[in-house]
Amino acid sequence: MSSAQPVPFLKGHGTENDFVILPDPDGLLELSAGTVARLCDRRAGIGGDGLLRVVRSAAHPEARHMAGDAEWFMDYRNADGSVAEMCGNGVRVFVRHLERAGLVKPGDVAVATRAGVKRTHLAEDGSGVTVSMGPAVLPGGGVTVRAGGLSWPALHVNMGNPHAVAFVGDLADAGRLLETPDVEPASAYPSGTNVEFVVDRGARHVAMRVHERGSGETRSCGTGACAVMVAAARRDGLDPAADGEDATYTVEVPGGTLVITERTDGGIEMTGPAVIVAEGTLDPEWLHA
Repeated sequence: MSSAQPVPFLKGHGTENDFVILPDPDGLLELSAGTVARLCDRRAGIGGDGLLRVVRSAAHPEARHMAGDAEWFMDYRNADGSVAEMCGNGVRVFVRHLERAGLVKPGDVAVATRAGVKRTHLAEDGSGVTVSMGPAVLPGGGVTVRAGGLSWPALHVNMGNPHAVAFVGDLADAGRLLETPDVEPASAYPSGTNVEFVVDRGARHVAMRVHERGSGETRSCGTGACAVMVAAARRDGLDPAADGEDATYTVEVPGGTLVITERTDGGIEMTGPAVIVAEGTLDPEWLHA
């Protein structure tokens, strides 16, 4: 793409997990990690917890094999520019953008991601987006999380991306989360991990903070909320696949509320808001500097 050509962008969020959105249907943009980090910079760029590049699956080498099942590929990057497999809040915002741009209609929408094809449902009244997140994987093995001078046992949960879920006495116990929490053994997470700190608010109702891999503490994390729901359910003795009964939890994040259901077939569904707040064009000289 010519450096003289303005590049359109949008800004959106899901429970205040915010994203820069770059429509690039034909896959023409070249995005280095440094460029993504500049775009996500909250002082010198647009600002965001991550970046969503909107590409037709057939136009992206990592997604061509999914093009028959999902027309659109969510090329997700963390705020530091690193590539990520999946982002639950990001998928909802991605679908909201597709609908707003007239590329899909309310109802069922399939989205290709690096964690596979995700099925979503966009409510007719615009009230929210439900995402079928797939099953959780529990690799097993003991994990310990350390932050704020304290340590806790944690559950290793994989939602297409890795999570370490720790139940704490108070969300403030994790400290300011300016640094990445220590997670041991390091061999459990060779590419790093997201870390969730969780407290109870009531029956099947929890609240969490999260330190996202590559982004720091964020206002919300969709896959993290799903991992937390699964960890809370297992702690509470619930396993829908074994029990034959769905389990639903309300998960509070600093930016809002998500409703997570684990089905008897192992599939996990997440429902929450998705909002587009702005759109414009990027200065091509700044972008390509």
